[in-house]
Amino acid sequence: MAVGFTLVFVEHSKEAPRDDLSAVAALDEPTRRRLYEHVARSSGAVGRDDAAEALGLARQTAAFHLDRLADEGLLDVVYERRSGRSGPGAGRPAKLYRRSEREVGVSVPARQYEMAGQLLAEAVEESDSTGEPVRAVLYRKAAELGERLGGEAMTGVIDLLERYGFEPRPEGETIVLGNCPFHLLARKHVETVCGMNLHLLRGALATSGDTAYQACLAPAPGRCCVVLEPAP
Repeated sequence: MAVGFTLVFVEHSKEAPRDDLSAVAALDEPTRRRLYEHVARSSGAVGRDDAAEALGLARQTAAFHLDRLADEGLLDVVYERRSGRSGPGAGRPAKLYRRSEREVGVSVPARQYEMAGQLLAEAVEESDSTGEPVRAVLYRKAAELGERLGGEAMTGVIDLLERYGFEPRPEGETIVLGNCPFHLLARKHVETVCGMNLHLLRGALATSGDTAYQACLAPAPGRCCVVLEPAP
């Protein structure tokens, strides 16, 4: 007896932009927002025809907006044969959509609280299992992360700082960081968070190939507690 099955292919576009601001802006269009919410509420993947019928849209309109949401990384594209048949005559898989696992968040100025939370959670877990003081583990983890980021920086540490929202700007021979991505945490936990930040940037400098600067603590109102001073 032949047994039918459903064949599913998931397409994750490698070219999908990872700009959260662009993704949020895409949801500002009312029809696109309705389509996203419809797909998000659905228990399974949604086809263009189903979405168009549910929202009273032309199929071409629904397809355009669904593809835009997929381009922004907000939806995953799924190719599925719903007939249960395979082989010759089974027909082409249908193009369906489902909510992606990507999380989108935008803050102005830029914040990196997820990065801080990840480092703090790793430090607590490792400290609990090894007995090493939490702060010592945190600083080591921050340096290791900085080294990874610095090693991936193809255009130098200044561009890396721009990408993560530090807003670097020259003041004489010093590079001042106009924004702290960990601002609210740093206000309440100065020593812990500023130390984490310092080790993060020291790690980034160590592997970025940029030997012109060294990271130093220099707290001042209205900016990050870390500055880049000329290396001796």
